[in-house]
Amino acid sequence: MPQPKIHVSAAARQAAYRSRCERARHAALTAKGLPSLPAIATLPGARRWNASLIAAQELIACTLSEMQSYFEDRSDSWQESDRGEEHRERIASVEAVLDALGDLVT
Repeated sequence: MPQPKIHVSAAARQAAYRSRCERARHAALTAKGLPSLPAIATLPGARRWNASLIAAQELIACTLSEMQSYFEDRSDSWQESDRGEEHRERIASVEAVLDALGDLVT
């Protein structure tokens, strides 16, 4: 037995599909905590970009905190070893990235 038609025409089916896609895109943005894009495509999405940069900054700050805790929990001999020095250099690099990102956030 054939399935009953849900949409009266192919155009109605396509419109329903576009609507579902837009709702899914909007739900994904709100799940990430990002504001929606402006209605006019030529307007900059500065608020959205700033929110994205703030989220990245928070994630990197959390990672930096974990890296520092890891370093402090190691023994003094490990901290002075080559691996400890490499880890300290990575911490310094992450701090530089975090500072640079802080300059971008308005």
